[in-house]
Formats: sequence, structure tokens, C-alpha cells
Amino acid sequence: MQNWQIGKARITAVVEQSLRMDGLISQAKPDALAQIEWLTPHYVTGEGNILGLVQCFVIEIEDKIVVVDTCVGDHKDLPSDPAWHQKTFGLLEKFRGAGFDPASVDLVLCTHLHLDHVGLNTQLVDGEWRPTFPNARYLFARKEFEYWSKEAEASPVDPTTLEKPFERYHAGFQATQRMVHQQSVEPIMAAGLADLVEAPCEPMPGIRLVPTEGHTPGHVSVEVSSEGAKAFITGDAFHHPCQIARSDWATVADSDRAASSATRREVLEQMVGSDTLMLGTHFAEPSAGKIVADGDSYRLKP
Repeated sequence: MQNWQIGKARITAVVEQSLRMDGLISQAKPDALAQIEWLTPHYVTGEGNILGLVQCFVIEIEDKIVVVDTCVGDHKDLPSDPAWHQKTFGLLEKFRGAGFDPASVDLVLCTHLHLDHVGLNTQLVDGEWRPTFPNARYLFARKEFEYWSKEAEASPVDPTTLEKPFERYHAGFQATQRMVHQQSVEPIMAAGLADLVEAPCEPMPGIRLVPTEGHTPGHVSVEVSSEGAKAFITGDAFHHPCQIARSDWATVADSDRAASSATRREVLEQMVGSDTLMLGTHFAEPSAGKIVADGDSYRLKP
């Protein structure tokens, strides 16, 4: 199990599942990845397949417990993703196995509201979706929440009526996201456990939400600070370490590719040469490192 000490704060990664990202980043072909030698063997296989994880981070800070992103979850209706549709991954059991009690969580932070970041917000109990962390406040960026709320109310588009593969993909994904909103977001709102916040903001000492838009319209990353030490939890501002070396490599899931690339450049320029630890939400192990210069680009130094 990976964990890191940031001053007096402790961050633990709880892994839900491994993740193959082939096809997610269109430029990340084996030949192109082979030119970024430091990616192998941890982040890219010898055959050029890109590796990742679906994981959440648990922060113990100031006698509080904070959970960042809640993965895919169990029994969710995700029709556009057969590998995740109505599956059981057991993250809650893994969470308890790591020594954490869901009832003791004080704060749940969602970097954005995609299917693989909000799943364990709720669990299925007697046929109803109920909050997994009943004593926590769930924080959603207002811009993000309002965007997906509007999408959830929009009339669905039949993907088979669209000509372009990219448009068909997004139509199917949007239909799945409507289910995500109904099962993993709306029950939190109905329970009165959600707070809509405007980033940047500091919901508690040592925890700061930073706007990192592009992947989604209201995407945020999470800064953790304690005693002069700092960590930066990426969310999906970075999906894979190859985007540290090639910040212009956007993903097919980015709502605004130009904005996501600009966000990555800005983050890298701020972090390079500093002691801030980058924690990649989808990075394979080792999932954290410092950003250092690498010629006219950057690399992750675990």
C-alpha cells in the first residue's frame, strides 16, 4: 500500500482496480511512448501499453479524515463501459482493510463528477442508493455540478444516429453520465450532505481546491499543505505520466482539449524544481513524485 507523509498530514492510496488506458490518449502510440524512456517499466509495458490505476486518496490531517475521489464503486449502471457496468470491485472492503471507517470520514472531495471518481459516494442498500460516508460533507465544485445537472436533464441522443466515432463515443458517455448523476450524486444532494463550492477555496486548514479546468468544465485538483510540505493530487488534470513529458497530449474524454493542455503546462511550470509532490490519481505505482526538468520538457521523479 502506498502512503506519503506531508508534514503532519498522511496520505494513503486505496486502489480499487488496475486500469489499461490504451486508446485514451490518441498520440500515446508505442513508438511515441518509447521516446520517453523514463516511463518504462512502471507506467508503460515493454510492448508499449500504458498502465494505470483507479484509486482514491485518504488524507489524515488536523484530526480529520478526507477522501479524495471515490472510484467506480459497486453495482453501478454504466452501460457505455462494459468492464464497469454493474460490476463489484469491493472498494469499501479495501477501504476498511486499510484501517479506515466510513463513518469517521469528515470530508469527501470530488475532483470532478465522472463515473470513476464518484462511484463510492453511494452504496446500494435494500434497493436504494445511500451515502457511503454518512457523517461526511461532500464537496462538489459548483460549476461542475451545474454542468452535469444540466446534462442529466437534456434529451438523450442515440449514438447510432451520429456519423463521427468521436461524437458517438461522447453520446454514449453522456448517457452513462446521466446514470452516474442519478446514482452517485443526486442521493448525496437529497440527503443534505453536499456543499457546492467555488474554487479556489480552502474547505479546511491544509486542504485547498485549485481550478484545473479542461478535462471537465469545473474540474479541480487538491493541494495538501502541512508544516511547509505540499502535495498536489491531480484528479484527471493528468491521466498518465506521459502527459508530464507531453503536456499537449489530451485524452478523448477531455471536454476541452486545448484547455486541458494549457492547464497541464501551467501546473508543470509552477511545480518544476519545487518540493511539491505530485500524486497522480490514475498513475500506476509509484503514483507520486516530483516534477523535474528534462531537456525542454519535464519528467516525474518518483
